[in-house]
Amino acid sequence: MEPVTINERFAVCGQIGPKDVPELARAGYATIVNNRPDGEALFQPDAAAIAAAAARAAVESVHIPVSGPDITEATVRAFQQTLAESRGPALAFCRSGSRSLILWAIGEVLDGRMAREDLIPFGSERGFDLSRAVDWLTENGR
Repeated sequence: MEPVTINERFAVCGQIGPKDVPELARAGYATIVNNRPDGEALFQPDAAAIAAAAARAAVESVHIPVSGPDITEATVRAFQQTLAESRGPALAFCRSGSRSLILWAIGEVLDGRMAREDLIPFGSERGFDLSRAVDWLTENGR
């Protein structure tokens, strides 16, 4: 688990487990956003186990499960609302961190804070492929 800082209030990473939550709390994360559907992979910790560890560490845990083809504007808006309401920095995770960053990037373009043409270089600089975000924006007329 190596969080990638996107900005001062948001980072992404790959799969975390309950044992990682205390370290994340010590690192200053106030909210953990789980973007991984339960049962997506063998031996993946379920959302309830991560939420229980978060509660013990006084960290908010929000489960917004999404798979690539299931991204909707409502999902993006729920994700944005969670980040906006976090009392401090938020960490979002999925298998690799990519889906979490895609949700954030789509929201940034929808709200005019980023241009679509900046997504691919932005993702590449951080080790992520944001072409699925660009595809989503195109498919949804944005």
